[in-house]
Amino acid sequence: MGNKLSGKDLIKIGFPKNNAINIALGQINRYRKREKKEAILTEAKEVLLDPEKFKGHGTWGKVAEGLVNPVQVKFNQLMNTRAPFSIFGENEIAEQAKFQLYDALKLPIAVKGALMPDVHSGYGLPIGGVLATDNAVIPYGVGVDIGCRMSLSIFDLPASFLKGKDHQLQAILKDNTKFGMTETHKIKADHEVFYQSEFKDIPVVKQLLDKAYKQLGTSGGGNHFVEFGVVKLDNPLPEWKLEPKEYLAVLSHSGSRGLGANIAKHYTYLATKQCPLPKNVQHLAWLDLNTHDGQEYWLAMNLAGDYAKACHEDIHRRIAKALGKRIVVTIENHHNFAWKEMVDGKECIVHRKGATPAGEGQLGIIPGSMTAPGFIVMGKGNAESLNSASHGAGRLFSRAKCKASFTQSQIKKVLADHEVTLIGGNIDEAPMAYKDINKVMSLQTELVDVLGTFTPKIVRMDR
Repeated sequence: MGNKLSGKDLIKIGFPKNNAINIALGQINRYRKREKKEAILTEAKEVLLDPEKFKGHGTWGKVAEGLVNPVQVKFNQLMNTRAPFSIFGENEIAEQAKFQLYDALKLPIAVKGALMPDVHSGYGLPIGGVLATDNAVIPYGVGVDIGCRMSLSIFDLPASFLKGKDHQLQAILKDNTKFGMTETHKIKADHEVFYQSEFKDIPVVKQLLDKAYKQLGTSGGGNHFVEFGVVKLDNPLPEWKLEPKEYLAVLSHSGSRGLGANIAKHYTYLATKQCPLPKNVQHLAWLDLNTHDGQEYWLAMNLAGDYAKACHEDIHRRIAKALGKRIVVTIENHHNFAWKEMVDGKECIVHRKGATPAGEGQLGIIPGSMTAPGFIVMGKGNAESLNSASHGAGRLFSRAKCKASFTQSQIKKVLADHEVTLIGGNIDEAPMAYKDINKVMSLQTELVDVLGTFTPKIVRMDR
């Protein structure tokens, strides 16, 4: 008996001659190939005898589903009509971004959509696009950086604390933040997120635990940042116990690192296999939430969101410790995620890809650029925008265009004019790459109220 398990071995123990065999071989090769053939066949027999018992199981759940209720793979055409939608700041939005939403609104699962005033074209859904679907989740509707989010910590220290402390605060950022693909903290921190059951139960996630542990409290490349700045509170909430003044604060922007990227890649591949779509919209392939893969992605996505939150907590903890000061208020929100929410009286999956949740009374942060203010906001719960607002100013120039249009000396001048110190940062994140945040905010007054602003002063980014 050779040690490589084959379809014949599965047929011998009673597997039906259908796709259940391919599914079983795929799962075994991916997750159990180092184990003894006899042990795997013994388990496979148990699955065959009582598949219901194995539903939701890491390796065997998908096999059980294949035996009891196989996923029907059928080519999905787009509908002829679009689901209803709203656009905020229509005159500021490029046609390509609108067309990306229009395509998504023709998916058979689409219920309703919206575009935020900072929207620009992306991969699958546009960035700044919101889409509600019926019991289905689109991995690329969430995006590669699952749980990419903002986190703002306010210290009970006056803004004047910054004066004359430039070098000290730069050193705190340099020593306590890590950026890019390879940098990690020398002293690793533990976090309760690592003890969540998904890290044990979902095979693809289990393989990512070491990477997640190493990358805790780090930020990626691109537009991710950690910065010291000044918060000006115009309308502080009573529970913050802060007067309407200017305070020292830290703002961070990053997501779920390698964990989220690998989850996105794995389930996007599964979605494209299970849900073939016309070529121009193949990135919008979805997973039915009644299937094993759909439920598993949902759990993995939520774990990646919790992990992204944990990364921000670690960053802010390290900085507060280095400052020797206590954080008084933290305001934070995801802007790449999917939620179960009521839309026009029906539970839907609401994808926000580069959009801030803005349900009634919900707090969030909408950043500008490194030389423009960000805004602390409270959602108004506007049903037309699917309870959403913009996630920033939005790009005016693509990364490639930035490299062709701007020079380092131009960037240095703009930073000097705004009295901003930059550590790291590339030309593709030039302040001039972004739309005017004040204009974007003026286009969403019916979506959010402004409670205060954050003005960056010392910015740390990837090199």
